[in-house]
Parts: sequence; structure tokens; C-alpha cells
Amino acid sequence: MRATSSTLENNRIKLTVEVDETEMNDAMESAAKSLSKQVSIKGFRKGKVPKNVLIAHLGGVEALRAEAIRESMPDFYAHAVSDTLTDPIGQPDINITAGEESGPLTFEAEVEVRPEASIKGHHDLRVEIPSPNVTDDEVLKQIDRFREADAELQDVDRPIALNDLVTMDIRMQKIDSEDDPLEMSDYMYTVGSGVITDGVDELIVGLKAGEDLKLNGNFAGTTETATYELKLKQVKERVMPELNDAWVEENTEWKSVDEMREQIISQMRRMKVVEAQMSQRDAVLVALSDLVPEELAPDLLISSETNERLHDLGHRLSQQNLNLETFLQITNQTPDDLLATLRADAVRAVRIDLGLRALVKAEKIEPTEAEVEEELISTAEAMSTKPEILRQNLRDSGRVVTFQAEVAKMKASRWLNDNVTFVDPDGVEIDRELLKVDQSQDLDA
Repeated sequence: MRATSSTLENNRIKLTVEVDETEMNDAMESAAKSLSKQVSIKGFRKGKVPKNVLIAHLGGVEALRAEAIRESMPDFYAHAVSDTLTDPIGQPDINITAGEESGPLTFEAEVEVRPEASIKGHHDLRVEIPSPNVTDDEVLKQIDRFREADAELQDVDRPIALNDLVTMDIRMQKIDSEDDPLEMSDYMYTVGSGVITDGVDELIVGLKAGEDLKLNGNFAGTTETATYELKLKQVKERVMPELNDAWVEENTEWKSVDEMREQIISQMRRMKVVEAQMSQRDAVLVALSDLVPEELAPDLLISSETNERLHDLGHRLSQQNLNLETFLQITNQTPDDLLATLRADAVRAVRIDLGLRALVKAEKIEPTEAEVEEELISTAEAMSTKPEILRQNLRDSGRVVTFQAEVAKMKASRWLNDNVTFVDPDGVEIDRELLKVDQSQDLDA
């Protein structure tokens, strides 16, 4: 088989393919074997029908050839795609130009291909990730959690402050509702927790026991509004134990304040480095995708990616014995909301794909044949198959270019991680060496 490609307008190409007579004869033999297992002819068992009898039953050689073309066309097209290193994203429009009755078969296939993006600014990318550094304030808060477990509660006669515990009676009445009000007596509330409704913490600070507070706020985390009436009855504060070596040795696994502080810093640093490392890849890819205009993402790819995500969601839900309707109720979404979310994620995924491919060309980091072969061997091992079988499967399915692109994108992703600037939420540049440390074993210990 011989195949050539030519470029058309609007990201479309045309493949011109010629299938020689030898391949057509093989296709007809394959079609004959397949048909012999399907047709019922008196006097013959299925799969044992002689070829000449089958041809007579079908109405002639032309009918068998037509079936051979129909049956083998997907393979002919896939091989042409692989041989011309074409990257189609849609279904082809195929037009047979010669050979329907005899001789070599020739056909043309027009199909939309993936557009090529160009990017600028990837050398100057500043990517925000969680800081791997531990601050003194974070260490102090962690130490205070240990002290709070051993704290005593004392009544106070002063204005309410953050972290005080206030005993109160609460009355909640939904606005524009005939439902009976909800009432709770002697409810103990930690100031600053925000669990009653938005705005309580800001208004309650500075009041004293014996005073009342009335406000409107969201009802129980919903979008409904309710009027809250709070009667403040008692205020207590936590009196934490003095932080000294004696208390540490008696109440924790450490023997001194210094040892406690040192171990907390070490544990927090490991956890924060892992958190930063885990966020690196996604943050980098999102930053790269922002360099690709959204309008460059083809609708075909977006629709395909959206449908794939919807299918994956359905599969995951079925594994949990849930259906889509229940999922929508649980997440308080409409079908349109869900589709909008999936489509937005699909657009981002397509822009990431185009951005990685553009980076490969911009930095000239196309994989070598040896790198592609190494990845093919590794993939075959993971799939418990032989490299030559995977190689043939890729050609037969027209996914040679797809596999090569995945290898290229892996190289591009590594290039990004090695070359972008990572910053914390305050915009401070992060020491790259911190992100290279493997903390997983320490965390498992």
C-alpha cells in the first residue's frame, strides 16, 4: 500500500491511498472466510463453505470484492494514517476513486487534524504552588494544639474575644417561611469557628455575657436566609498550660520544648514539601495552557474530551452503585451545570495538550527513535505484551503518531518542571532544591 498526504484549508488534510492487487486479494480471502462463518447454505456447515460456492451465493466476485472493501477500509485508512504520520481528530470522508471492480484500489480520505499552536512566554512562567517552608506561626499553632488538649476553662467577666467559648441560647427563623423556628439551649460556641452562620464572629467579639445579638445569615449552609437571635449567657476562656520541659515530657512523646519544636518543624516540613511536589505538575500544566488561546481548541477535541469525561464519571458512579441522577442531587447540580463543568475541564485539557506539543517544537525536544522505542518497550511490559505486538497494534489502529506525541509530551512536561519559576502564594520564589527531595519514605515511617 502507498499513501501520501496533502494539506487542505481549515486544519484538514487529504490522504491519497493506493492498495495493490496483492493486498486486495488478501482482503478478499479474509472477507470470504468471515462470510463463510455467517451465511447459511444448504449442504454446508458454517465456516466450511467453498469459496466458489460462496461467491455464487453472493452473486459474483464483484459482491465479494465490495464486502472486502467495506470490511477492510478501516484497516486501509488506519495504515495510511500511520504511514503518513497523520494526526486526525475526526472521522474521515472517504471517496473511492478506482478499483471497486478490479485492479488496485485507490481512495482519498479527507479529515480534520489537530492544529499546531505556537506559544510565547514559557521561559518566564511563574507558577504558584504551596510553600514548602515552615513559618514560626505555623509551628506555634501546632504546639498550641497540644496545649489546648490540656487547657482549663475559666469563667471571665470581660468582652468576648476570639477562641472564647460562649454558652448561648439560639433561635433561628427562616425569612419568608412559615416553618416553626429552631431553638437550642445552652449551646457552647467557639468564637472564630464560624459554624453558626457568616458574620457571627465579627459581631460577637466585644460583647459580654448577658447581652443579645440578632442578625440575618445563611441558614445551615444553604442559600436560604434566616434571622438568628442569640442570648449570650456565659463566657469562658481556655487557659493553656505553661510551655516548659516538664509539661512537654509529661504530656507528649518528647522530652523537652526544644525537641518538640524540632520534631514538629521536621514533620511539617516533610508534609509541606510533599504537598508542594504534588501540586507542581497540575500547576505547571495550567500555567502552560494559559499561553494557548482558548479559541484555538477545536470543537471536535473538546466534545470528544467532554464525552470521555462524562463516560468516566458514569463508570465511577456505577462502581459505587450510584446513578447520574443521584449524583446530581448529592452535588446540588443540574445536568447543564455538570456539562458546563465537564466542558470547562475538557477545554483546559485540550489547551494543555496543544501547549505541550507547541513546547516540543519551540524547544526542539522531539523524542529520538531510541526514546520512543524505550517507552514502547516499557509500555508493552506494563501491558504484559510483546513490543512487536504493541508496535503492530499502534499501526493497525492508526495511533503511531499518538504514541510518539505522548512520549514528546512527557519530555515537554519534564522541561517545564526544570525551567519554570515556582513561587509561593505571596509571590516569593521557592528554592528548587527543596522540591527535589523525596519525602515519601519519611512520611511513611
